[in-house]
Amino acid sequence: MEKMKVVIVTGLSGAGKTNAVDWFEDRGYYCVDNMPPTLIKEFIELTVSSNRRMDQAAFVVDVRGGEFFNDFVETIKELKSREDIECTMLFIEASDRTLVKRFNASRRSHPLADGGPTTRDVILHEKEVLREIRAMSDFIIDTTDMKVSALQAEIGELFTKGGKSSFAINIRSFGYKRGIPSEADLVLDVRFIPNPYYVQSLRKLTGNNKKVSGYIFKQPVAEKFVKDMLRLLEDLIPSYIKEGKQHLNIAFGCTGGQHRSVAIADRMSNELRERGYRITLEHRDL
Repeated sequence: MEKMKVVIVTGLSGAGKTNAVDWFEDRGYYCVDNMPPTLIKEFIELTVSSNRRMDQAAFVVDVRGGEFFNDFVETIKELKSREDIECTMLFIEASDRTLVKRFNASRRSHPLADGGPTTRDVILHEKEVLREIRAMSDFIIDTTDMKVSALQAEIGELFTKGGKSSFAINIRSFGYKRGIPSEADLVLDVRFIPNPYYVQSLRKLTGNNKKVSGYIFKQPVAEKFVKDMLRLLEDLIPSYIKEGKQHLNIAFGCTGGQHRSVAIADRMSNELRERGYRITLEHRDL
């Protein structure tokens, strides 16, 4: 018997989950918004045992569920362990600034804002709540600069094709003084690169600044590191895909997460994107 396709759409409030689930509804998925995680299992049991079997369903699950949301991780683990279900989790996100702007423009209240204004602190709190879930997700889409049509086109790429176009590489910069990201598959220390922090004119800038990145990539060791890493990843990624892995989490770390790791993460993201890979980028400590 063919497996039932179950898609869990989750992510940050205001990032575009409703637009994402519209794509699935248009393609015949039975869609349910804001369903408590524990009820998803009961719903699936009912459909499996029914004479009118349902082949595909999509559920939107997020922090609106309140206390019910606490069961999410265990529910996902159970669904992914079942042999009669093909469970895929799609995580939708956007930058802090974009989410604050969207909520203010719509005059809606963020689920975690208790009726108050949506601030960056509220967004950061939601990110922390969803950190483990994001790490468990099969696909991550960043909608910061994305129109609805582009979002739905990317979902189409993910759920109707396989191979390189559907494999996601999630890149993150971080500072060691605030700890290593727990969800990282590969952690790469770039503290061997001369530190722009000790150049007075660069200290208050970040790795996103052209002066800082220019200083970093004038160092031959930085250029060699990027080239070697790209070559290594091009060798490894086909094997990850062959083994059924949907995404790879790579973290680049320097002392404070402001200069070297940011510039390296930016450069690696651009290089891999040009090679046709789906990339998400986050500067954790910037």
